[in-house]
Amino acid sequence: MRVIAILFSLFIVVNLSHAQNTTFASITDLESDFTPGNVAARMVEGLGFRYYWASEGLGAEDLKFGPVEEGRNSRATVDHIYNLSRFLLSALEKKVFEAGNPREMSFANVRNETLNNLEKAVKILKSSKQADFADYNIKFNDGREMPFWNAINGPIADAIYHTGQIVLMRRMSGNPINPNISVLTGNVR
Repeated sequence: MRVIAILFSLFIVVNLSHAQNTTFASITDLESDFTPGNVAARMVEGLGFRYYWASEGLGAEDLKFGPVEEGRNSRATVDHIYNLSRFLLSALEKKVFEAGNPREMSFANVRNETLNNLEKAVKILKSSKQADFADYNIKFNDGREMPFWNAINGPIADAIYHTGQIVLMRRMSGNPINPNISVLTGNVR
């Protein structure tokens, strides 16, 4: 009976490891048109690629690491990027942004949900027409709204910035990212 339980546990672990989102492991496909949706989608794909590799293989010690005591550590930065991905997706889904608490989720779940949110955002953006962007407003609980332009310099740019911080912190904690990553080509050499 014990052998069956161990085999069953191994089966679940293997299946869960295969269930991880690998959408942004590379982004080599190029669009033929420079439409607003394709350009915005490529920005999000660039973010997804960088985030995928910045967060790939982070261990417990990496997640606890922060360069200064009073600043964010890697886990808090991952959580912030998760909320930024939700912020962007809520605008594209024409919903009011509701802040969540990713601390209640495991790192693996936060990472996977972030990648899923970015994947959904890319799909919406690639299918968008120019007129659709007038409806992709950032909406707040207090009734304020901002146009999609603010999503570019807001959650998209901020998430790219913070992804760079994860790269730096993991290097400082002794676990640098794969040196074969090429952000220029969007693939691994």
